[in-house]
Amino acid sequence: MWSSCNPKNDSDLQACAELGKSLNRLSQPTILTLLARADGPMHGYIIVQQAADSPMFGGTKPDAAGIYRTLKRMEESGYVVSEWETPEEGSARRLFSLTKSGRDNLRRWIDALACYRLTLEELREEASGALGIDIPDTPRCSH
Repeated sequence: MWSSCNPKNDSDLQACAELGKSLNRLSQPTILTLLARADGPMHGYIIVQQAADSPMFGGTKPDAAGIYRTLKRMEESGYVVSEWETPEEGSARRLFSLTKSGRDNLRRWIDALACYRLTLEELREEASGALGIDIPDTPRCSH
C-alpha cells in the first residue's frame, strides 16, 4: 500500500508529502495490528523494527520518535498500556500491550481503511477524467 513513495532523502520526503504519503496517522493502525498479533507485551524498539516491514512503511524504518509519540497518545487514549521492565542488568525498557479499547479501535480502523480506499479510488477516477485518460489498470508503484 502506498509503496510508490518511500523517501530516502529530504527531497523524496517532500515529494511524498505532496502525494499524501505522510499520512502519519496510519501509524496507529500499524501499531495496533502489531500489538494484536503479538503473543505478549512488546518493547517500543521491536514495534519500530516490525513497523518497517508493514505495508505502510514498505521496508523503510519509521521515525522512532514518531512511533513513541504515537504510542504515548494511544496510551493516553486507553488503546495501549505500558509497564517498565527493569532487568538486573541493562537499561529499563517500556513494554506495550493492547487493551480491549485498542482492539475495538483496530476494528474501527478496518472499516475506516476500507472507506479511505473507496474515497481514494473515486478521487483517482476523477483525476484520470480531468486529464482525459483511462484509469491505468496497473499503477506504477515501486516495491
